[in-house]
Amino acid sequence: MLAGRCGVTLDTIYRWRGRVSFEDRSHTAHQLPTTLTLALESVVAELRRMLLLPLDDLLAIMREFLNPDVSRSGLDRCLRRHCVSNLNALRPRTPAEPHKAFKVYEPGFVHVDVKSLPQMADKTTRRYLFVAIRCPAGH
Repeated sequence: MLAGRCGVTLDTIYRWRGRVSFEDRSHTAHQLPTTLTLALESVVAELRRMLLLPLDDLLAIMREFLNPDVSRSGLDRCLRRHCVSNLNALRPRTPAEPHKAFKVYEPGFVHVDVKSLPQMADKTTRRYLFVAIRCPAGH
């Protein structure tokens, strides 16, 4: 009688019987199936750290040599579980080049930089930009 009143099936009423709340729940499985064993997951994580391969390249290697049944989404979930899904985070950091200070000149000198400008389509000669910085006394 309740199923008819709510417009749902009898199976739905049986599922709702033990619930505290009647909001709609996610239909995603709680345990997603995987074809990777724990040992293979460790191998995948180490391959990712050592070779820094993109997901599709790693998938090709896995299918060719270790597990032909592995799926792309399963491999991606494995990389996320082992915190190796972001390639940029795995790459070694290169220190930023420090900014160079101007060369120290004697007072009264002028520092001149010459920069060549890009060739414009309507011009036949190159153009240059001259930048002059005067070194004041005491610097």
